[in-house]
Amino acid sequence: MKKEEKHLNTLDELSDYEVASDNPDVRNWEVRDVDNRIVGKVDNILVNKVAKRVVYLDVEVDKTIIDANHDPYGRPKNPEIREFVNNEGDTHIIIPIGMVNLDKENETVLANGINQRTFAETKRYRKGDTINRDYEVLVMDT
Repeated sequence: MKKEEKHLNTLDELSDYEVASDNPDVRNWEVRDVDNRIVGKVDNILVNKVAKRVVYLDVEVDKTIIDANHDPYGRPKNPEIREFVNNEGDTHIIIPIGMVNLDKENETVLANGINQRTFAETKRYRKGDTINRDYEVLVMDT
């Protein structure tokens, strides 16, 4: 079996990368949904080294959002489709950088068009796990 090549790295992993001086480092900023509710905080920034650009924000979703009326550990709707399954402790999701605006004055990330339910129901991953293309596609679908 061919090992899948890692194509995304966290900014923390890349000693030779840093946030450009004209851009804020959004790690630890709170994340708000389309309705301005706090849904979590930015844990890290995901970089595609080949493209030399930020592609996602790694967001640690607030535990109260995760527990809200959704069973993220449930079985996939279609058993023929291999779906990413959450495990206990999986509290992170990725947000495409193009779906956010930055409120620099309040050090807040505003998730355009993403509501609280999406944050609650999107399949998550455990901090430190490699993000593969299957997971990226799944997130884009949600």
